[in-house]
Amino acid sequence: MFTCVKVFSATKAREREELGDTVTRWLKSNADFEVVDTCVSQSSDNEFHCLSMVIFYNVRADAKT
Repeated sequence: MFTCVKVFSATKAREREELGDTVTRWLKSNADFEVVDTCVSQSSDNEFHCLSMVIFYNVRADAKT
C-alpha cells in the first residue's frame, strides 16, 4: 500500500540524461518518505521520446511535521 505518488518525466535529451540525478536529489531532500515501489517507462512517437519515473511512497509515521 502507498499513500503518495510522485511523477518525474522528461522529453528533451538533456532532461532524460539528468532524470536520475533529479530523482536522487528529490529523494535526498525527502528523507522522511518511504519508497514502496517504482515504475520506469519510455514512450515515443516519430518525433518525441518521453522517459517517466514514478515513485510510490508513504510518509514515515515517525516523520517530523
